[in-house]
Amino acid sequence: MRGMTAASDSATERLEELQVTLGEGPCREAFECRRPVLVSDLADGAMARWPVYTPEAQAGGVRAVFSFPLQVGAARLGVMDVFRGRVGMLSPQELALALAFAEVAVATLLRRDGSEPYPAEDWLDRSLGSRAELFQAQGMVSIQLGVGLAEAMVRIRAYAYAHDRRLPDVAADIVARRLRIDGPQP
Repeated sequence: MRGMTAASDSATERLEELQVTLGEGPCREAFECRRPVLVSDLADGAMARWPVYTPEAQAGGVRAVFSFPLQVGAARLGVMDVFRGRVGMLSPQELALALAFAEVAVATLLRRDGSEPYPAEDWLDRSLGSRAELFQAQGMVSIQLGVGLAEAMVRIRAYAYAHDRRLPDVAADIVARRLRIDGPQP
């Protein structure tokens, strides 16, 4: 999982970006394990799984989270997260609806129906552009510090988290040479 494509609102966007920045959370786990992650109560064991993400999610009002991998066979396309402001497992009907939404998301990403793009679909172009910029920033930091790509991404994420900035904004500043990440991070 490299970045977020879409969010329903700014609070959700912040929670999704936080998982990318921190490198932990239910979305990342669902992506890496290739299975749904269903957490009906973040206060019950989630701290052991995601020690930095969990308190941030709880501070944002999230009490339960359900992550569904978007995949076709071995091809992983992403993850769809559903956040809940109260404790509790999804009902069978809610679970079926979430799985149906996940299927629609996969079909949309693959455009299996052959339809034309949605008129307001420039959000996907913007997302892919910011993701490309993140990879470019990763390469720049790797060369600047003489470290591997994985370490460079860790440094960028650490900077974004330590300075409470969005990962795409930090990447844009690195690429535009307004920011240089040198040495150990706070």
